[in-house]
Amino acid sequence: MLTDVKPRKEQHDDRSDIPGALEKRRAVALPHPCPNFDVRESSPRPTGIRVSASTTPSVSHGTKIESALVVDKLTKRFGDRTAFSELSFEVGYGEVFGFLGPNGAGKTTTVRALGTLIAPTSGSATVAGIPLNPKNGVEIRQRIAIMPESPGLYLRLTVSENLEFFAGLYGVQGTAARIKDALEAVNLVDRASDLCGGLSKGLRQRVGLARTLLSDPAIMFLDEPTSGLDPVAALEVCNLIIGLRQKGVTIFLTTHRLDEAEKLCDRVAIMNQSLRTVGRPDELREQLFQRALVVKTLAPLRDPDQFFDHLSAVESWRSAEPGSYVLTVSDPKAAAPEVARGLVNAGADVLSIAEAQHSLEDVYLELINDHAGTAAP
Repeated sequence: MLTDVKPRKEQHDDRSDIPGALEKRRAVALPHPCPNFDVRESSPRPTGIRVSASTTPSVSHGTKIESALVVDKLTKRFGDRTAFSELSFEVGYGEVFGFLGPNGAGKTTTVRALGTLIAPTSGSATVAGIPLNPKNGVEIRQRIAIMPESPGLYLRLTVSENLEFFAGLYGVQGTAARIKDALEAVNLVDRASDLCGGLSKGLRQRVGLARTLLSDPAIMFLDEPTSGLDPVAALEVCNLIIGLRQKGVTIFLTTHRLDEAEKLCDRVAIMNQSLRTVGRPDELREQLFQRALVVKTLAPLRDPDQFFDHLSAVESWRSAEPGSYVLTVSDPKAAAPEVARGLVNAGADVLSIAEAQHSLEDVYLELINDHAGTAAP
């Protein structure tokens, strides 16, 4: 389900209007069958699925499966301002898909458009197998859930009472069992009777995740789920996402934490109003950066020019700092033994030889700063 049935206030302090709100809004929350979290027969995750930018998700035996999201040249403008332009990508069922970009890049607006909260200006999309258009809004919202950066809980209600209220809005069947499953999924069974106002921000985020699970969504949109959390709380939320991923839940994750995206996501999309690239983090590193060895010696080489020019495996080199050298090579594993032998024969005291590592942050900065066409070691 989606935030069209979310209470008007993000942090509500009064219980008095809840029964009335429930009756008024129940009409727009249609029933949705709710099997246990551990069984997702309608949209299983293919074993070991890894979807590249140019391929269609498929199961291990090669049979194609329907994509959870298909976006084709989607654009949203607000007057003269373009929020995002001509986005095209696909997300497979059971995939954790990272959506990265700076503030103002259009990430949250994209989520709102895919979640039927706002209408795109042009382009098309299919969400959980349903074409994105106004007449399909309710049906799409039955199959998705969005967790915004602020989960919007009633602070003077307990964890269970919050989930009961939202389960009613979502038209959830078997409410007690679904709440129990949701609390177990986020490790909050022992806090079910606690008031949400007394919980830390990290625990409230976990309650927010439990709320998104109530309707057994085909796709979960998580918008900055660890924003503002301390490292311990952020790690807890990440571990919960990993657990959901293992259970086959499709997750569309927007985040500013690139180390988090690298750990959690099968693929990432990097955007800044327009889409810069889509792919697995390791693929993007290979595409953007030349492969290299980092060599460190106890003392600087006497004549590094002459030494490295005589090594056939070394295409080029540069000195990072005294006694440290970055060697551009085509195959680090094949080049490392030759480099090591050459250094030993030259009498150099070798401290280390390792392949240069580039993080997702390096990829992100390279693309956002518009240097994607320049390969760098």
